[in-house]
Amino acid sequence: MPEQTLPNVLTERRGPLLIVTLNRPHVKNCCDAATAEQMSAAMDLLDDDPSLFIGILTGSGGNFSTGADLKAAARGERATTDDRGGFGLFRRPPRKPLIAAVEGYAVGGGLELCLSCDLVVAARDARMGLPEVRHSVVAVGGGLFRLPRRIPYHLAMELALSGELRDAPFFHQHGLVNRLAEPGAALQDAIAMAEQLLVNAPLALSASKEIMQRSADWTEEEAWRLQVPIAARAIDSEDRREGLAAFAEKRKPTWSGR
Repeated sequence: MPEQTLPNVLTERRGPLLIVTLNRPHVKNCCDAATAEQMSAAMDLLDDDPSLFIGILTGSGGNFSTGADLKAAARGERATTDDRGGFGLFRRPPRKPLIAAVEGYAVGGGLELCLSCDLVVAARDARMGLPEVRHSVVAVGGGLFRLPRRIPYHLAMELALSGELRDAPFFHQHGLVNRLAEPGAALQDAIAMAEQLLVNAPLALSASKEIMQRSADWTEEEAWRLQVPIAARAIDSEDRREGLAAFAEKRKPTWSGR
């Protein structure tokens, strides 16, 4: 099959896990308009299918993503969607946990994809950064406000103003990368991380994610009140009753996502 007829974004189900793969290896998985639309559809699938609990985002061909497709941009394409924003993800990530599995380059919009995820597993030799200023471009995919919330302010500022790339151990040292993997093993290690999370109730996972994300804009007084309806989706669920029954019966719970 000719390369250009392959989907730009592949999805693979592994039980309650959805693996989403950027599939433009010939351009290091940079994003054009079609890729953004397909990414948005993949995130809709993760959010809307109650049998899917966690997502993993990765790239094919040894790279995560080198950001926007500049040739497509020169043709007037916009790698964005009305609903989820840039790359079909930046403005509205999925409600469910999303893990980035990074090999090779995650630069520009590629790093902003990582910042749109909740957890990051990166190969030790991966290279990450925001080089936009070197091309008179501004990182408007969330990098300039998300990065200083994830690592110390002055380090984030240095990365944004210098455009320099750093290796994954640098980002691991400063807390952006959760786990380092051996080269070629990032996806494997991300799947192992997801399997550790899957022992927990899926509705509780998504509620915990939402409260942590939204609480950045809440006062403490607001937080006590606003967390209640979000947590209630898990606390009042069938899975909550299953969890209690499994504890009493000394067995592993079987989660339904309901």
